[in-house]
Amino acid sequence: MRDSRHSDALEAVAKHGAASGAALFQRGGVTRRTFLEGAAFIGVCGSAMGFGLAGCASPSAESGAGGAAQGWKAGTYTANVTGHNAPFTIDVTFSESAVTAIDAATSQESLGVGASALETLSDQIIEYQTLDIDSVTGATLSSMCLQQGVRDCAEQAGAADALEAAPGPDDSVEASYDADVCVIGAGGAGLTAAIAAAQAGAQVVVVEKCGITGGSTNVSEGALNAVDPERQQKQGIEDSIEQFYQTTYEGGHEQGTPELIHYLTDNALDSVHWLESLGVEFKEEVGSATGSLGEHSHYPATPSGNTYIRSFEAFVEEHPDQITVLHETQAAQLVLDGGTVTGVKAVHRGSQDVVVNAKSVVIATGGFGANVEYRQQVNDGVWADVKLDDSIGCTNIKPCAQGEGLKLAEEAGAQLIGLSDIQLHPCGTPGTGLMEDIRTSGRNRVFVNKDGDRFVNEGAERDTLCKAIFAQPDSTYWIVVNKVRYPSETEPDSNGATIENMLALGHIVKGETIEDLAQQTEMDAAKLQAAIDGYNQVVAGEIEDPFGFTANNTADEQMTEGPWYACRKVPTVHHTMGGIRVNVSSQALDASGQAIPGLYACGECTGGIHGSNRLGGNAIADCITFGRNAGAQAAQHAGA
Repeated sequence: MRDSRHSDALEAVAKHGAASGAALFQRGGVTRRTFLEGAAFIGVCGSAMGFGLAGCASPSAESGAGGAAQGWKAGTYTANVTGHNAPFTIDVTFSESAVTAIDAATSQESLGVGASALETLSDQIIEYQTLDIDSVTGATLSSMCLQQGVRDCAEQAGAADALEAAPGPDDSVEASYDADVCVIGAGGAGLTAAIAAAQAGAQVVVVEKCGITGGSTNVSEGALNAVDPERQQKQGIEDSIEQFYQTTYEGGHEQGTPELIHYLTDNALDSVHWLESLGVEFKEEVGSATGSLGEHSHYPATPSGNTYIRSFEAFVEEHPDQITVLHETQAAQLVLDGGTVTGVKAVHRGSQDVVVNAKSVVIATGGFGANVEYRQQVNDGVWADVKLDDSIGCTNIKPCAQGEGLKLAEEAGAQLIGLSDIQLHPCGTPGTGLMEDIRTSGRNRVFVNKDGDRFVNEGAERDTLCKAIFAQPDSTYWIVVNKVRYPSETEPDSNGATIENMLALGHIVKGETIEDLAQQTEMDAAKLQAAIDGYNQVVAGEIEDPFGFTANNTADEQMTEGPWYACRKVPTVHHTMGGIRVNVSSQALDASGQAIPGLYACGECTGGIHGSNRLGGNAIADCITFGRNAGAQAAQHAGA
């Protein structure tokens, strides 16, 4: 007899699409086995399901290429699925007795997240010749699409029953592990800490609740702020560490802890060089992340923050004797002995208990931006007048931004500070809050409201930008760019996206002229033209901008020629500046300022570094700089 939760998930998929089914799936309402059983029960219905599956056999399969009466029908079969980011096709090739290839190359799933899940699950299906595989936590929707798409193709080949009956891979872990350092969280900060600890000679176990590596760093733009004379002088940029410190302190409304800010700004360039030593390549020119208040944002040469994660993963693979990563393993409690942290109790896939005995523990679990209940509970600061409910999205991967690390630290005696300091970002996609398509980072873009009027200094801090957006009709706006930002519609931008794909997906609007763009977006053409003209006059130095924008960036250009592109945006929760109180040695502190022996923290789960507003490009700088610090200090405490 089927569990009612199983029926609920299938009904959600059938009525509202894969996202609804995935939501129930992720909340634990249905296992992937009952999901697949349910798919078999209702049949592969093609467009009747939210996946939009419509299998069509290849000519070779249709012509009867196959073997014995009970053999599989050899050939390549296709399923059309709707992924997290966009629809794509899955081609699965079968021999008479085996799955030989799975091709999801048309996918636009996020690097390190959905794309990683597709690769992982495809490899498992082929290696173990089974559909009995677990979804990847953190990429549930992508996983479900791949699973269902392959199953649809298997139905066409007559292979579904056999593949469902075949046993899946062994996913067991050991009951206990011994390590010098245990790191909780395999995101950007956590992997940095793990690698730094290993480089200091420590044995490291990383506990990661998701099935992906890299957390929300994967979906960041990867901007890393650092004063870098070698790059900046070539661009004619005047900068200094003291200036970097001042903008960080003042940009955080003078609420940050000075010694922590000094450590960040003094050591950020070393973080760039450390990343380069691991194989990361940066662009030769630095830029300006949204709200960076400076021109010192380093961007990786390949798209997004996943660049860093790929290098980290390569290091981990090259040092299997030093670093062990336990995926799908949720940290549940810190182990204390007389006030000293000596390990971590965790649970693998919700059922198997795991204990990591360690001399030092580093918490690197990220922020709590996706925890709607918690963020509303503590929202009595800068956004107290805004209800941060489900109507406001989040840029981070939902399972990776729940704030569990804060609870672990607090239970061990650590003080939590600055929890009301929640940052909103102006680059949210309506309906999801994700940062997609045309980004607000960089220069040569104009913010206009629904009428076509400019309303803010585009170079302002993020909280200033978002407050101005909330004051506009429907709390939304358009970001307008032209050929200056996108000289080619087929050339990928810094995030790997192209205008061609954005247009194909219907995510942006194009106009050959300002008037054409205004018509497409239902803006007032005269107002939009005036907005662009006024911006260009400021860039040309002809007038002083009434909103305070200053063309003081070496990348600033006048926007005069089409084609023009517009993308609608909304504010979205992006970063939580509050968290575990730490010192400059990344030790977790109690309310009296005393260090808790054996406990360290780094990354977005910490508080005190960014004040009440984080500057764009300072998050990655924080993760890498304090991640290196936490790992090295934890290894030293462990006697490595």
